[in-house]
Amino acid sequence: MIRVDLSHMRHFIPLPYEAALTPRLHLAHERLRSGTGAGGEFTGWVSLPRTYDREEFGRIKAAAKKIRGDSQALVVIGIGGSYLGARGVIECLCSPNYNLKKKDTPNIYFVGNGLDNDQLAEVMELLEGHDFSVNVISKSGTTTEPAVAFRFFRQLLEQKYGREEAARRIYATTDRNKGALKALAAAEGYESFVVPDDIGGRYSVLTAVGLLPIAVAGIDIEQLMAGAAAMEADCAREGMDANPAWQYAGARYELQHRGMEIEVLACYDPFFRFMAEWWKQLYGESEGKEGKGLFPASVEFTADLHSMGQYLQEGRRNLFETVVRFEPRAGELAVPFDAENGDGLNFLAGKTMSDLKQQAMDGTLLAHVEGGVPNIRVCCGARSAFTLGELIYFFCYACGLSGYLLDVNPFDQPGVEAYKKNMFALLGKPGYEDLGQSLRARLAENDS
Repeated sequence: MIRVDLSHMRHFIPLPYEAALTPRLHLAHERLRSGTGAGGEFTGWVSLPRTYDREEFGRIKAAAKKIRGDSQALVVIGIGGSYLGARGVIECLCSPNYNLKKKDTPNIYFVGNGLDNDQLAEVMELLEGHDFSVNVISKSGTTTEPAVAFRFFRQLLEQKYGREEAARRIYATTDRNKGALKALAAAEGYESFVVPDDIGGRYSVLTAVGLLPIAVAGIDIEQLMAGAAAMEADCAREGMDANPAWQYAGARYELQHRGMEIEVLACYDPFFRFMAEWWKQLYGESEGKEGKGLFPASVEFTADLHSMGQYLQEGRRNLFETVVRFEPRAGELAVPFDAENGDGLNFLAGKTMSDLKQQAMDGTLLAHVEGGVPNIRVCCGARSAFTLGELIYFFCYACGLSGYLLDVNPFDQPGVEAYKKNMFALLGKPGYEDLGQSLRARLAENDS
């Protein structure tokens, strides 16, 4: 079970806020659960841990088993919510060094999340001499970055295996009924999985979007969904004392109301890095509208205490920290005894690495709070698929509540379209000629 500890943020707020905020949280909660708030047509994820398609879930597990049996690598092609959640879960539960480990599951390479030549060329080189499959993830099939990457890796598969066998190694996660990728999958015979119409990309990690790559890595997706279901039950409760998502969303809102502009997500485990990247997209894309929303940032402790630590301790006091804390696993390494004690650290001999980490957490928390930085702690169980399922659902639900507290639609992303329109125009996409001419003129003027 996830517990939200607010004891180190309360003295930054001069008056009790829970009673005053409860009616607004109640309204946000009702809108989220009933789908009657802004963007309610994209709240299918709220009930997903109970209502997910069991038949497709079985096909996901079967496809993952096939990939593990016939492929030494899986190339996952997607951008934003189409890859961040899956990569976050895989790195969190398997390792940031997953592809370097000795294992009986395929390497997993994530591409199509940018437009860099060297990234594509490097992955293609790494695949030489290896059997591989591709999972292309796109609702429309026309998003530039993954669509371009898919051209390269589809061609590579067809050159290596021929068109018919290549089709058996391509798995398309896309719209149920329409779109360029769906049409291609139907024409070529790719096995297809569904990006649900009522779940947006950044909320989709517990759908086929995330579950297929996660299952290929050997992670128990049954337990992932069970954790999400347990947290769904917790988040269905009403009241500040009963619902951890209410506590987190309420504290974030009140701290922002008191002048905080930045939320820094911290974790003391390097494996959490891409979970933090997923969290940044979730909150940045959901709240950053109409001049509103906290700016989501992340740090990796204790490493970043030796870089960002100075700013966090003594910089501008316009930020607060949210720290994710996992319980230790069994079998922790203990610090060895050194007879010479040249480094003077024998006082640590026998202590586990978790002992050291725990004291580093507590010491840092006290220093930052004393330095004027409010601190929210999200306390989780030991790292497992069940715990990650809980955490994913918790952050999603609190994000929906937070958006409604700010009176924005937490399920659209109109600002993302601005760069796409300009990029299409500059690349010469048909229908964008006039805009392209205007943009090139502005760029020339700025360069002169």
